[in-house]
Amino acid sequence: MSKETNIAAQKKFGGAVNTGNFELMNDLVAEGCIDHDPAPGQAPGPKGYIDFFTTMRKAFPDMEIEVKHLVADEDNVSFAYELTGTQEGEFNGIAPTGKTIKVRGMQISKFTDGKMTERWGSSDELGILKQLGKTI
Repeated sequence: MSKETNIAAQKKFGGAVNTGNFELMNDLVAEGCIDHDPAPGQAPGPKGYIDFFTTMRKAFPDMEIEVKHLVADEDNVSFAYELTGTQEGEFNGIAPTGKTIKVRGMQISKFTDGKMTERWGSSDELGILKQLGKTI
């Protein structure tokens, strides 16, 4: 597939995250997608992403991911992003605080036939916890 097709698929994935329309991930993530940095207990394939982002959206109903820089080739899309949101629900055992978070992360996604087949990523999870008042 072309890098334009892969970028379009990645943008649709981001749109699904930002709108809460997670069912779109069934069309964007391959069943056997390998996540090299899954959340604890994250299932493989589209279900894992649907469940993860559903949990995140419950904790941060106004969650938004904004891509800050993106590069792509014929197989991969890599991007740096900023995630923002206000904690209105429980997150990792932390009761709702009403606090707003703003963290950065990076992701590399490999695509085959317009679907994500592998993902490598890193986000500032410690930054989230600190901004919510959690001391470690």
